[in-house]
Amino acid sequence: MSARHFITVALLASAACSAPAMADTLRDALVSAYETNPNLTAARAGQRATNEAVPLAKANGRPDITVQPTYVENVLQDSGASVVQARGVSINGTISAPLYAGGGIKNAVRAAENRVEAGFANLRGTESAIFSAVVGAYMDVIRDESIVDLNRAQVGVLSVNLDATRDRFEIGDLTRTDVAQSEARLALATSNLETARANLIRSKEIYIQLVGREPGELQAPPPLPNLPATADSAVTVALESNPDLIAARESREAARFDRRAANASRLPTVSVFTSPSYSNALRSISSNIPGFQADNSSLNAQAGVRATLPLYQGGQPAAQIRQAQARLGQAQELEIAAEREAIAQTRASYASWKAALEVIAASERAVSANELSLEGTRAENSVGNRTILDILNAEQELLNSKVQLVAARRNAYVAGFSLLAAMGKAEARDLGLEGGTLYDPVADYQKVDGAWNDWSSQPDPVAKSTRTVDTQAQKAEIEPISTGGRTR
Repeated sequence: MSARHFITVALLASAACSAPAMADTLRDALVSAYETNPNLTAARAGQRATNEAVPLAKANGRPDITVQPTYVENVLQDSGASVVQARGVSINGTISAPLYAGGGIKNAVRAAENRVEAGFANLRGTESAIFSAVVGAYMDVIRDESIVDLNRAQVGVLSVNLDATRDRFEIGDLTRTDVAQSEARLALATSNLETARANLIRSKEIYIQLVGREPGELQAPPPLPNLPATADSAVTVALESNPDLIAARESREAARFDRRAANASRLPTVSVFTSPSYSNALRSISSNIPGFQADNSSLNAQAGVRATLPLYQGGQPAAQIRQAQARLGQAQELEIAAEREAIAQTRASYASWKAALEVIAASERAVSANELSLEGTRAENSVGNRTILDILNAEQELLNSKVQLVAARRNAYVAGFSLLAAMGKAEARDLGLEGGTLYDPVADYQKVDGAWNDWSSQPDPVAKSTRTVDTQAQKAEIEPISTGGRTR
């Protein structure tokens, strides 16, 4: 089974059985989170902000054009002057473009591009982390619903046992101790049921927080695809695809270009420029000189090449270089830390997944054995070879093994998905979420990569995530349970 068809399996499986009208699949939950989870939509907005660092860096290598119009009204003039001007307007312009900047612009652009790549990887990591949380919440609801059902059934069984024990006490077949033991076990089971209900409510609320809507009747998830055969093979994939590790590598490359850009601060720079200017006296020049004719306008222009050679800057360039070197060293160390973490997460998730599979197998055997044990204990009690306490213990052991089996199935699935996430194979592009157009961060980047227009703009953003303030407070309702002639 390919990873892209992972979620599609759920649809095929659900079509083969009679699903409730309001049933939710794991794919439904993942699609909803992908489209409306605020942490994910915020990460996309943050990536778009990171994209803009590239055109900002490129702008430093493009021409700079300025115009400075000025209007002057001469309100006070020398009365003895032979020529006076009452007013005037001037327009001064400057056009400059860098020819050489010591490599600072080029390296700053490349650093920004690497940070965009790191942002892409970080966005993948956010997506993977949210999907892992959704899978965990989805499986928590399924687990806790099963545990509530098991505890409710246990309360029902112990209620029947208590009624039977009281009846046998009335006829002298059992003692008051047997009745007290049955009452104590029923009270304990009732408290466990309330705890299980509280846990279910908590799981549902976390589901709402992540998915953005209340859980319906959740269907069993599909099998996980392409799980590795060994921990070493999983690590091999993770070293190539883990998004956190990729982000650390790109950040290290960005820091390397920052180091090169810092060196430019003490190198010469060369630029070309032109400075046209125009002035007009608006026919306001007057003179007491006979025959004087004023020239009311003038046009001048200069053009040239300007070189700047820094001689001393107070030690600033050296400090900038040392700072960039330190940050490069930091990025190198963080890359190794990310590699360590990816390896540890992958191996730990693999071990947890394999262990959970073994727990499932052992718990299934335990459930089967405890069912036989309970049946035998009840039969032996009927002939006087077993006490009521023996029955109560057998019932508790059966419940414990069933709860352990439910928890192990949840743990195995979540650990398996966490393993895929650590390998970098648990994102929308891997899971086949074809419910709508997938977000393409590269397309957003390409829109601004070559942007040069000062007046291009976009509409202000509108929140894309959904609020959960209108959802209902979750409940864990159960059917009434009859206990000793009373209704709980």
